[in-house]
Amino acid sequence: MLSRILIAAGLLFATAQPIAVLAQDTSTAAKPAEPAKAPEPPKPPYTLSANVFLVSDYFFRGITQTWDKPAIQGGFDFVHESGLYLGTWASNVSGNQYAGGSMEWDLYGGYNYKINDDFTVGAGLYYYYYPGANFKEAYTSPPGSQTYNTLEVNALATWKWLTFKLNYALTDYFGASTVTGFTDDTKGTYYLQLDGSYPLPQVEGLSLIGHVGYTHYSHDLAAPVNTCCTDPSYWDWKFGVSYVWKDGWTVGAYYVGTNNTDYYNNTPSLANTSTKDLGGSAGYITVGRTF
Repeated sequence: MLSRILIAAGLLFATAQPIAVLAQDTSTAAKPAEPAKAPEPPKPPYTLSANVFLVSDYFFRGITQTWDKPAIQGGFDFVHESGLYLGTWASNVSGNQYAGGSMEWDLYGGYNYKINDDFTVGAGLYYYYYPGANFKEAYTSPPGSQTYNTLEVNALATWKWLTFKLNYALTDYFGASTVTGFTDDTKGTYYLQLDGSYPLPQVEGLSLIGHVGYTHYSHDLAAPVNTCCTDPSYWDWKFGVSYVWKDGWTVGAYYVGTNNTDYYNNTPSLANTSTKDLGGSAGYITVGRTF
């Protein structure tokens, strides 16, 4: 009897072994390989960006363009790694200064060459276009047909945080001509500027901003303006601070002024009977974002 029980147990053990082996083989079976990740596409050799800003006053070369009123501004820029660039920018302006107009639309392009990490040189063209604006639309005593549209060629040199730039008018300078009281056309009027944006190491994104510029008209006025002078050439300056967040937001606070305040004092409106000191010292703030 005992021998029969032992034989039965041996048979049971023998038949159970293959099941255990099969179970072990199943647990160690090779898993299918994961698919390889697709390589990231190469970055394009150019960048496209957009910007939009709100300013409490729009100053251009020291002169308010909005009769001391706010402006909304924005533009688009294309920059190729070769150094070529194209862009457009627009802002509202005052009809008090631009008879029949309310907008400035700029088109520009050029080439910048990076000599090394510190030095860059470049050249370009810049066109200022004022749709619908013409001196013949002036409120009183229109002098005749004369647009404000202006084309400039420019050259620049940048060292670290400093930029020197020369702008040279290839057309009459923002409507200055014999039609508007000058002795001759104003082609050849130039603007020299030195701009600095010094980053403060103590606060990331905070920079000191400085600017000085000089406008030289190629010809004078035929008669004095505001009983002060016939030469409208002048210096302008600006200083302030700006702060840039990593997501593209920027805020700034600045103070501007000119040295030819007599010439620009009590400037009559071209749309009504009001006057304005266009070149007086003033402060303004900006807030905007670059995408």
